[in-house]
Amino acid sequence: MKIKSLISNRNAHQQTGFTLSQLLIVLAILGLLVMLVGPRCMCRDQQIQRKTTLVKIADIETALDLYRLDIHEYPKTLDALIKNETNSPRWQGPYLKKGIPNDPWGNPFQYQIPGRHGNDYDLFSYGADGQLGGEGEDADVVNWQVK
Repeated sequence: MKIKSLISNRNAHQQTGFTLSQLLIVLAILGLLVMLVGPRCMCRDQQIQRKTTLVKIADIETALDLYRLDIHEYPKTLDALIKNETNSPRWQGPYLKKGIPNDPWGNPFQYQIPGRHGNDYDLFSYGADGQLGGEGEDADVVNWQVK
């Protein structure tokens, strides 16, 4: 009996968990970290998406060049890189094995032939907003400014 009462008295005096002030301090520190590190991560994310878009544009450009080597002209649409739309015997595709990719924001790439910016064609993404123009993350990513 005595041992049992000693153990119960000892447990009654021990505190478990954190106090409210300790939790508030931890939350304040976490909030400061998010405010300091968060914007840097977002900028990097935008840069990564832009670089990913440029890599995808380069991949599509390579496929377009291979198509041109076989058919002797650029295709009228990007779909011609996947299926032989003209039924040409020279077609050696598909030129993009995984299909035509979307940009990192899930939108299709824009392809215009003839190009309006000194290229044979224009290949571009409208950016995060999916609309022509924009700034920052919403800015268009284009093939005529890469070279």
